[in-house]
Amino acid sequence: MARTVIIEAHGGPDQLKLVDRPVGEPGPGEVRLSHRACGLNFIDIYQRSGLYPMALPAALGMEASGVVEAVGPGVSHLQPGDRVAYAAMPPGAYTEARVMPAAQVCPLPDSISFDEGAAMMLKGMTVQYLFRRTTPIKRGDTVLFHAAAGGVGLIACQWARSEGITLIGTAGSDDKCALAAEHGAAHVINYRREDFAARVREITGGRGVDVVMDAVGKDTFDGSLDCLKPFGMLISFGNASGKVPPFDIGVLAAKGSLKITRQTLFTHIADHATCQHMAADLFEKVTSGAVKIKIDQRFALQDVAEAHRALESRGTTGQTILTL
Repeated sequence: MARTVIIEAHGGPDQLKLVDRPVGEPGPGEVRLSHRACGLNFIDIYQRSGLYPMALPAALGMEASGVVEAVGPGVSHLQPGDRVAYAAMPPGAYTEARVMPAAQVCPLPDSISFDEGAAMMLKGMTVQYLFRRTTPIKRGDTVLFHAAAGGVGLIACQWARSEGITLIGTAGSDDKCALAAEHGAAHVINYRREDFAARVREITGGRGVDVVMDAVGKDTFDGSLDCLKPFGMLISFGNASGKVPPFDIGVLAAKGSLKITRQTLFTHIADHATCQHMAADLFEKVTSGAVKIKIDQRFALQDVAEAHRALESRGTTGQTILTL
C-alpha cells in the first residue's frame, strides 16, 4: 500500500484526500517506482479544479523522482536500483510508490538530487521545448517571458542567459522582478505598476520582440500580441489567469502577420527517444551549472492542500515540491 493523493470531485484544495492504495506489479512496458519527492505544477490545479476535466476518482500529480523497484517485460533503459525522475502522463505522482509506463521515466544523474529531480522535470523540459523545439530562437534574439519569477520562469531566465538570448521578464512585484534579474533576465517589468506592452516597445526601441512565451493566458494575451515584431511568434503554454477567449484571427494579420501556437509538454515527450533526449539536454544544463534549480517551498505529502493554496495564490517563487 502507498499513501496517495486523490480527488473524488472537482473543486478547491479541500477536495484533495490522502488515501492508501495498492501499488501492484509492473506489466509490459511498465515500471514500479518508490518515490522520494513529488513536484507541483499549475496543471495539477487545472485538473483538480476541473478546468482540465478528469474521470473521477483520480490520482493527481505529473512529476516525481525516486528509485526503480521493478521493471516489466520490454523495458530496456531502466533496471531495479536506478535513480530516476519524470514528468509524464498519466497523473498519479502524488504518492509514495506507483506503477506507470516506463517510456517517459528518465535515468537521473547522480549529481542531481532527488528534490531537484522532482522539481525540474516538467518545468525544465517545458523550457527545453520552448527554446529548442517550437520556433527557431538564436543568440541575439529577444524573448518576452511572463511570470519570470515562477518555476518555469527562473529556469527560462537562466537558459536564455546561457544561450545569449535577451529575455525580458514580467512579474507581479519588485521582489519577484529582482529575482528574475538575478537569474538572468536582461530586463524586468513589474506588470502591476507598468504597462508591459508599452515598456517592451521602449526596451526594444519600438521593434518588438521575436517571441513571447506566455503561460498566464487571458490577462496577458492581448498585450502579448502588441509586444511582437512583424512575423513574431506567440507561444501560449498555460492558463494561470484563465483561458484565452475566442478572438478574430484577422488580428494577427493587422498586427504584423503574427504567428501563434498553443503547446503542451506531453505532445513533445510522447515519443520515448525524444523525451529521453530532452531530459538529457536539461540534465546537461543543470550539471554544467548553467541552470540551478531553486526550490523555495517544501510541503509534506499530507499538507498537499496547503501547497495547492500557495501555488494557486501566486504566492510562490521558484519550485515547490512535496516531500515523502
